[in-house]
Amino acid sequence: MSKMWSGRFREPLDPGFESWQRSFPFDVRLLPQEVAASKAHAHAIAAAGILTQAELATMLDGLDGVIPFALEECGGAKLDAASASAIAALHPEAEDIHHFVELTLTKIVGDLALKLHTGRSRNEQIATDMRLFVRDAIDATLAGLLDWREALAEQARGAGDAAMPSYTHLQRAEPVLVAHWLLAYVSMLERDFTRLTDCRARLNLCPLGSGAIAGATLKLDRTIATKALGFDAPTSNSMDATSDRDFAVEFTQALATLGLHISRFAEELTLHSTAEFGFLDLPEKFSTGSSAMPQKKNPDLTELIRGKAGRLQGAAVTLATIVKGLPLAYNKDLQEGQEPVFDAADTIAGILAVLPAFTRSLRFRADVMKSAAEKGYLNAMAAATYLTHKGVPFRKAHEKIGNAVRLGLETGRELNELTLDELRAFGEEFGADFFDAITLEATLDCHDVAGGTARAQVRDALKGASARIATDRASLASIESLKAAAFEKRGAEHAASV
Repeated sequence: MSKMWSGRFREPLDPGFESWQRSFPFDVRLLPQEVAASKAHAHAIAAAGILTQAELATMLDGLDGVIPFALEECGGAKLDAASASAIAALHPEAEDIHHFVELTLTKIVGDLALKLHTGRSRNEQIATDMRLFVRDAIDATLAGLLDWREALAEQARGAGDAAMPSYTHLQRAEPVLVAHWLLAYVSMLERDFTRLTDCRARLNLCPLGSGAIAGATLKLDRTIATKALGFDAPTSNSMDATSDRDFAVEFTQALATLGLHISRFAEELTLHSTAEFGFLDLPEKFSTGSSAMPQKKNPDLTELIRGKAGRLQGAAVTLATIVKGLPLAYNKDLQEGQEPVFDAADTIAGILAVLPAFTRSLRFRADVMKSAAEKGYLNAMAAATYLTHKGVPFRKAHEKIGNAVRLGLETGRELNELTLDELRAFGEEFGADFFDAITLEATLDCHDVAGGTARAQVRDALKGASARIATDRASLASIESLKAAAFEKRGAEHAASV
């Protein structure tokens, strides 16, 4: 079977090299994207006079049949990981996804298939396929992120006014609402959502028409393929378009940052579920036991998530390392950039498939958390604030409360257990109202600023987070609606051409 480039060559490829350099075993998963891009290109070359309307109709029918034909060959019911692997195994002659589609299309429509490559290059094809893949992966990730944000918000709503210790340097610092702690992760995920949304907007340009490096050799109307694939505009420079992988770098880096946030959440839950903390019970349906110790319930999900966050970091570093030293324009090195993108997309999809349900299953021990929040002088900041309201400079207030804490440590008592006479030994500013100012509720509510843990502020923050979830969900639904409309339009145009 001849290669797409074999005319200039006289010697056959070394069998070992041929097998080693093939990308089809992994880029077979780009089959839907390759078919979609090929259909868009068919419309463009028909408009340029390369295909008659009858040929265009036959070509589009043939391209629509590529995936069903391939599935029938391998006995698969749908295009999934198993059937893709089977397709690749059945076609050792296919060098890459582009070659496979051409070979399969030739089986369906004959030599007419060979006209499809007029005015295009594999360099622009893979750039287009990867943009389509990343765009779809971003949409799936955004949907998963929304589900997790909703799960966190639901837990925050259910937590009500339950309090817990917050930590700096992994030492107890001040009491916060459990809802406030959960909403901290919602804030992180909102940034992740916008990063991915921005990445999607920047990648949504169509490389088709860029040729191998200098642009197509036909006078193609590039807006035809652009509109057919739901891109915003054609790319502006053919050299950049065929070699650009910024969108993939940005995608994997955004996922790496998301992975950091997921890993931090997993780490806190792992710590908080230990007997030493005792703040929550991990759900049994997301845990496993020990084969040796009958009493164990291990936090497998949170531990595995921490590990998978490392895979996301690795994908980002791998891709950046591949791209960093490449001259313009396309280089074969870029073939190695596909698998890190696929792995990152698969990894985050797997994580977000389980994380929302896991989060909803968490059960916090509010009594244990409250007890911990009321011990260890976590109201010392509120106590110092009390003195500032009495006119004491904060530095002096800090020192006076520090002295009171020292007395408490030496006598085994909390601040609210010291007597008023003992407190007045550190300053006459202490009054009977001091004890009301350092209750758990007062300590929470003294942080009455936007973004603070005061109960009213957290209620407002939860409303805001829920509103942003609704807005983002509507935005994502609009994207899906546009994609569906574009799909219907392509179907109608195909029918009209027939």
